Amino acid sequence: MQATEILMAEHRVIERVLLALEHVATRVEQGDTVDAAFFTDAVTFIREFADGCHHRKEEGVLFPAMHDAGLPWDSGPLAVMLDEHERGRNHTRGIHDAAALIADGDEAGRDALVAHARAFVALLREHIAKEDQVLFPLADARLPDAERDAVSREVARLQADEGTHDAFARLAEDLVARAGA
Repeated sequence: MQATEILMAEHRVIERVLLALEHVATRVEQGDTVDAAFFTDAVTFIREFADGCHHRKEEGVLFPAMHDAGLPWDSGPLAVMLDEHERGRNHTRGIHDAAALIADGDEAGRDALVAHARAFVALLREHIAKEDQVLFPLADARLPDAERDAVSREVARLQADEGTHDAFARLAEDLVARAGA
């Protein structure tokens, strides 16, 4: 399987969590009780799978190969993707911090929780679309066959080493079920 196919398959799992996060944020916005544990578990998924596993493959393997193939770090697609990864991390911290306030009985975190969750969902949906429709096809076209194969082998190796892909897929589905999405 090509690296971009692996990464796109991971996008589908991430999109399931985005749907759940959006659904629960809407309920909170409409006045429902905040299930801080749901948001804590969503942050765990985001940090460990979306950022820890998925972005590690992009930032550690695919993007450097694309840079070596002539794409600059400081402008264009790679710069945009890296900036969006960092913005996603900031929203994830915001979700975490707001959920922690609420778990401690401070309802002041409600608005921040909803704002960060909504901003994260919107950012990631656009980000995934850019990667699926622009960046990954660009990688497939620009990388020489030998380099594309090497990147694919390394991404597959990292995925096998993680050994947790199935566990994160189960966590994603658990979040969807808990959200009623």
